[in-house]
Amino acid sequence: MRKKNQILLGNSLEILKKISNKSVDLIFADPPYNLQLKDTLYRPDQTTVEAVTNDWDKFDTYAAYDKFCLTWLKECKRILKDGGALWVIGSYHNILRLGTCIQDLGFWILNDIIWHKTNPMPNFRGTRFTNAHETLLWCTTSRNVKYTFNYQNLKKLNEGKQMRSDWYIPVCSGKERLRKDNNQRSHPTQKPEALLYRILLSSTSKDDLVLDPFLGSGTTAVVAKKLQRNFIGIDQDPTYISLAKKRLSKAKVLKDDVVKLIQSRRDLPKIPFGELVEQGIIPPGAILTDAKDRYKATVKIDGSVKIDNLSGSIHQIGAKIQGLPSCNGWDFWHVKNKNSIILLDNIRANYRNKKLLLN
Repeated sequence: MRKKNQILLGNSLEILKKISNKSVDLIFADPPYNLQLKDTLYRPDQTTVEAVTNDWDKFDTYAAYDKFCLTWLKECKRILKDGGALWVIGSYHNILRLGTCIQDLGFWILNDIIWHKTNPMPNFRGTRFTNAHETLLWCTTSRNVKYTFNYQNLKKLNEGKQMRSDWYIPVCSGKERLRKDNNQRSHPTQKPEALLYRILLSSTSKDDLVLDPFLGSGTTAVVAKKLQRNFIGIDQDPTYISLAKKRLSKAKVLKDDVVKLIQSRRDLPKIPFGELVEQGIIPPGAILTDAKDRYKATVKIDGSVKIDNLSGSIHQIGAKIQGLPSCNGWDFWHVKNKNSIILLDNIRANYRNKKLLLN
């Protein structure tokens, strides 16, 4: 097993083989895209476009590219913990081929994410649509495993709304874009920190191990360090390794109280409604109402609730009165006080927090 928090120079295919089975929590892979660029691109003012023309992005055939991808993806499958996350990014040149390889190896694709570039490079020749997005595939090791998804934290990041699968994030520019002394880009495909920030926030926890087999300019390692995630980064180019280490030395670790996230409700200790009733938090005879005060249910001694001739759990009755197949009673029912109504889930959260403090 390689030591944590390292940036390693060498061939990813060889270094991955030395990492222990089921030891990594998340892998972010930004592999060669196989862009197949041939001609020099020019802007309208006849200056050249800094395109990806490096040897590491060149493959003789699609079969050669597929073989390369299958090789490193097999190693990723081996070293990921059960339920670990694989994030792969690509463009129309390679993402479909990557998706096929991923599914053939038994990974389970959870989402495809569209990264909308809010400031994309124009199509200077005017022969195609402006290429304004890239695609991310979020995968886990198999279909029937428990994986990490920090739903509530992403919802908070998105101002209380569910995070969608279309992410509007600008490409690197300004101070974030690393440049050489001649003002040319230090790396042709540097990813913005905001992109990795959202990925790591979504599917890792503090002290998890994050691996990037194609580290490039070091964005993954930098964001992992800031968010108190452990990391291993690999790249075969000494110049990029030097660049990544320099960035990493300047990255500041965020404080514990800033990094600590709220737990997903799935991971919190279970509190049945009946426990609130028997503890007198919501006593028998209490009246529950919905947010608009349309329905009123009476709490019974066994933790069930009653409306007219209907009786059942907070979930069952919430579904029946709305004519729905299901209902989360914790998010539907409220307890009415003199001046306000309090959501059941908030009452449960307060009770749970007090219980945890006592333990």
